Amino acid sequence: MGEVLLSQIEKRFDAVRVLESLDLQVADGEFVVLLGPSGCGKTTALRIVAGLEQPTSGTVHIAGEDVTRRAPRERDVAMVFQSYALYPHMSVEQNIAYPLKIRKVDGPAQREAVRRVAEALEVGHLLDRRPRQLSGGQRQRIALARAIVREPAAFLMDEPLSNLDAKLRLTMRGEIKRLQKRLGTTTLYVTHDQAEALTMADRVCLLLDGVVQQYAPPQEVFDRPANRFIAGFVGSPPMNIIDAAVDPERRALVVAGASVPLGDRFEACRSAGVTQVGVRARDLSIVAPDSPHAVPGSVYIVEPMGDEVYVDVLLGETRISVSAERGWSAPIGAAVGVRLDPDRACFFRPDGTTAVHRAAGGTPVIGQRNENPEEKEETANEKALSEKEGLHP
Repeated sequence: MGEVLLSQIEKRFDAVRVLESLDLQVADGEFVVLLGPSGCGKTTALRIVAGLEQPTSGTVHIAGEDVTRRAPRERDVAMVFQSYALYPHMSVEQNIAYPLKIRKVDGPAQREAVRRVAEALEVGHLLDRRPRQLSGGQRQRIALARAIVREPAAFLMDEPLSNLDAKLRLTMRGEIKRLQKRLGTTTLYVTHDQAEALTMADRVCLLLDGVVQQYAPPQEVFDRPANRFIAGFVGSPPMNIIDAAVDPERRALVVAGASVPLGDRFEACRSAGVTQVGVRARDLSIVAPDSPHAVPGSVYIVEPMGDEVYVDVLLGETRISVSAERGWSAPIGAAVGVRLDPDRACFFRPDGTTAVHRAAGGTPVIGQRNENPEEKEETANEKALSEKEGLHP
């Protein structure tokens, strides 16, 4: 069993609160991504699981055992750092074998384990090389091999792809996900890159100011964000957030002076005191400016993206992004209308929490209240710590 459980974790650095009442359960074999902007607390949380930081309060359980006060080498986890942390004076084979060597695994067993892992990661032909002779992608594979060879209860990965170029990142995120599914090892992965989170995770834990904003499967986070922060953080382009008001007489939403009928979403929006609507670019459409119930606007800029076109439209003072068909074009300043379907929108309370979610099958989903906060993240001397503490890497 490789379940990781954080209970009521709080972390302070002097007067600065980094994590507040963090509860997180990662099931055995699950791939969980900690996602959030820089300084949100995600790396601090990972380092607490690893034992590189001690929580101010709260407990850490790994594989059913309380490891809160145990040293990193006693936690049965392997960490993959952003910098790879390979030893330049060692060969690839020696780097991979190092975690076994410090645990005094005998030579033949070491060599067999290294061979097996190297073949699995297709780096068997690199075993005699030194890290300086490897590409970024090869170094990342070696760092992964060194973590895997230990067969730990859990993998901890701290932005392992951030040093790679865009094409290689795309390839490696698929490789890591495929490998994790094959091994079935519990994985806690930190990133600020939402594309990594959405494509790799079984569940995403979104953090802001050291507080969990939402913990859910990627599609749910994308379709039904818990609050305005998540709506504006997840997705490319992010969800458009537009000021709005509910008109009780017309049972409609008033956006930039236009009236949009709310239908069966009216009561939920009215009772929640909705003040903003959120809708993704692909759920909006551009129509003639005089179309019924269209919100009038003007073209700010047109951005062709190959198979589709993104059109930035000004609705009063608010700039939004709308997805249009391939080949769509209009001059800057041209008058257009934007059609908004309330069933494909989220509605926010004044405090930023989601009042009514994007509907599934046309049924309004009433949102629960969540707190809405952000944090300070500690950077590590990764190589020195991993060597000293036996996390190895």
